[in-house]
Amino acid sequence: MRSGNPALSESTFLDLASGSVVTHPDQAMTLNGTVNKTGILLLLTVLTAAFAWNQSINPLGEVMPSAKLYAMGGAIGGLVLALVTVFKKEWSPVTAPMYALVEGLFLGAISALFNMKFPGIVFQAVLLTFGTLFALLFAYRSGLIKVTENFKLGVVAATGGIALLYLASFVLGFFNINVPMIHDASLLGIAFSLFVVVVAALNLVLDFDFIETGVAQRAPKYMEWYGAFGLMVTLVWLYVEFLRLLSKIQQR
Repeated sequence: MRSGNPALSESTFLDLASGSVVTHPDQAMTLNGTVNKTGILLLLTVLTAAFAWNQSINPLGEVMPSAKLYAMGGAIGGLVLALVTVFKKEWSPVTAPMYALVEGLFLGAISALFNMKFPGIVFQAVLLTFGTLFALLFAYRSGLIKVTENFKLGVVAATGGIALLYLASFVLGFFNINVPMIHDASLLGIAFSLFVVVVAALNLVLDFDFIETGVAQRAPKYMEWYGAFGLMVTLVWLYVEFLRLLSKIQQR
């Protein structure tokens, strides 16, 4: 039940007191319920993203001061709500939709800025994100991809390494030190972004397996919202990384 997604960890379905899997036979988590909740979260994200997009760029194509507010506020608010959801899974029916709404503000603002600099890039990133989602879902359901323990360990290790590198880059940024391969459009930078995209995509496979395990173990009904939230976290990461990759390619 290991997942590279920090929102979906090995202990998610466990009762902290007994250490056993929490089951509610009469109100159990279902696959259709999780899919429906994921659709709701996506719709909420799109709604606020469209709002933030319109508020970030004026009719003359100029960046509005509100763009930075929506980007920073959405990122910080999304992080706070994500942490709350991770530690209070039973609150996910409320916090997961809130996360989607706030994260939409962040995505809408940065998408508008990327699209202003590289016209058409957002449409390409959206197509690639959902194309990857459905392709990997098909591969997982058809058995083309086997979620073995070694596969899980490899993806989790790669995800952790990327997280540490991004954290180091963030800290070094305060000292005006940039990690070149993360930010520049060199061949090494493009290769790094491509690697991150692959790792983010493989996390989707772990999320599918994790949700399927929760359904099989008849986790409580609210875990449908939590499973949808975890999948949204990965989709947001994948979309942002596609934006970064495509922007580097267009800069070449």
